[in-house]
Amino acid sequence: MARIFGARPIATPETHRTTLFEIFFDLVFVFGLIRVTTFMSQRPAPMTLVQGFLVLLLLWISWLVFCWLGNYVRIDVGLIRAGTTVAMAAVFLAALVIPDAWQTGPGAEESRLILVLAYVALRVIYLVLFRWVMAGNQQLRRTIRIYALATALSWIPLFLGAMFGGITQILLWAAALTIDMGGGVVASVRSGWPVRSPGHFAERHGLVVIIALGESLISVGAGIGEERIRESILLAALLTLAVTVCLYWLYSASAATAREALIKETGLRRAHVGVNAYSVAHFPVLAGIIYVALGVEQVLAGLAHEEPHGTSIWMPAIALFGGTALFLGARATFLSLSVRCVRPGQFIAPVAALLLLPAGRYLHDLVALGLLTAFLAALLSYEARTRRSVSRES
Repeated sequence: MARIFGARPIATPETHRTTLFEIFFDLVFVFGLIRVTTFMSQRPAPMTLVQGFLVLLLLWISWLVFCWLGNYVRIDVGLIRAGTTVAMAAVFLAALVIPDAWQTGPGAEESRLILVLAYVALRVIYLVLFRWVMAGNQQLRRTIRIYALATALSWIPLFLGAMFGGITQILLWAAALTIDMGGGVVASVRSGWPVRSPGHFAERHGLVVIIALGESLISVGAGIGEERIRESILLAALLTLAVTVCLYWLYSASAATAREALIKETGLRRAHVGVNAYSVAHFPVLAGIIYVALGVEQVLAGLAHEEPHGTSIWMPAIALFGGTALFLGARATFLSLSVRCVRPGQFIAPVAALLLLPAGRYLHDLVALGLLTAFLAALLSYEARTRRSVSRES
């Protein structure tokens, strides 16, 4: 027992890579993403998209703080591993009650309070662990004090929102999560968060994007359910795989360039790139992918039950094309904050995706999914040709 809890933190080297324990930690995040998608698919409506966005942000912050901790010290040994394991339980509980967090009526307040208490417990564990590993580093202790103050302030609207429910809950939780996320940005500006292992940091964010992309494929099975597989369902499933592959290649090409830029940066500049390009800009990348997964599930459910949504409601088109636009816009922001070089086409792409949304609304679901696939494939081909052209010129 002394060997487990008495070990001092082990600082990560510059060349540190993602550990198996960190990938194991991500399992509860996978569960959380599934719960968010399930919640939104049960009651597809614009308000549900907003509610899903907020709980996604809560999950993102929960994952993010331990990503930063694992970049500074190894989280797979000693007291850090024990604390992170307890934090996994907190994330698991929070994810478990997500579908009930926005309900009204008897028992709803209890579910909201469970989510908030689990989140607060997780944040307390992180703050205690980070303060412990920062012993002797006065600059970083000042950073954690600023962040801890913002985090504690964010708990007030979180608890109030859980007690009130309804629209008040949405507004208060939005304010709480903005304060929490903003506190990290302010702390970075004032004192800086060290990115000790840039390769590890970029790798962790890339892996979580892959986890989100996996949700698109999981949504195929969720949408079909136990219905019989027909030709239209097979085609939709293959189109979903093609969309997922396109999103992956669009992200990975950008991520490789950004990773090299992060490694070359030093000091405060590297810290600011880590916070702005990765911690902040990656969240809408993830949210966009989850919205696409929601759209896929809606399309497959309509095809499986022979009830196409294409001419009845807007939600599948909003999720598919709106989620793609959010992903592409966030990717352009990510590049502008990391490599500081974004081609005009990368800013035009999210606008083009939004312009396709009305067409996706009135087309048959399968045709709309095919349109999205064709758009992403064309964008991927265009960017590949552009990169080859730039490479030849240089």
